[in-house]
Amino acid sequence: MAASSSAHVEYCGAQVPVPVSGVLSIGRQGDLAIDDNPFLHRRFLELGFADGMLWLANVGTSTSATIADLQGLAQSWLAPGARVPIVFTRTVAWFTAGPTTYEFEIVQAGAPFVSTVASPVAEGGDTTMGRVSFTPDQRLLLLALAEDILRRGSRGAGAIPPSAAAATRLGWTTTKFNRKLDNVCEKLAKIGIRGLVTEGERSASSRRARLVEYALAARLISSADLEWLDAVDARLAGPYASD
Repeated sequence: MAASSSAHVEYCGAQVPVPVSGVLSIGRQGDLAIDDNPFLHRRFLELGFADGMLWLANVGTSTSATIADLQGLAQSWLAPGARVPIVFTRTVAWFTAGPTTYEFEIVQAGAPFVSTVASPVAEGGDTTMGRVSFTPDQRLLLLALAEDILRRGSRGAGAIPPSAAAATRLGWTTTKFNRKLDNVCEKLAKIGIRGLVTEGERSASSRRARLVEYALAARLISSADLEWLDAVDARLAGPYASD
């Protein structure tokens, strides 16, 4: 490790340093105790320096994490047993345990890479991100699932609603919501995003969690887009709203 290198984790307003030697453990009973959540591993992630790099390792057995730079230009899905170098000055991590999605930020001085900003391109009402575009309804679906996390305003914990609740939020039927959820997941799976198409015993809640984590990591949605949901509120409360 270079002498000038240092790092810390920011979570719920706290800053927890990464030791120069050894690791910072993150989990239910880690050095950074995230939450007393029975669905969360006692030790889930470990962050430490090795071979001149800062590394994040998943030492859990069933939960994955999603990490990305602040601009969403580089994302990784960290499965159990995997580890990845943290190369940007600021890196955000998301993971879901039971009904709760957690978010924290890794801040590193002397990081080897700096990310650059790229803006989404809007065409004909659709939003194009990289090789995939989303219709306004598909964007609303992502916002309804991630609303609690986006409105929080700081790194911490948030809830992803069940499909029925998210459908009601948008004034849709559950059937319509699930059909559009299938379309979004299949669209992203076709460009290589893992964990979105049901495999074996993977639950519907796991798919929604993975979709939200990816959407936040890739900056498909942000808190600035919450005005779309405000417009939905105005429409549902308007003179032509159904009883």
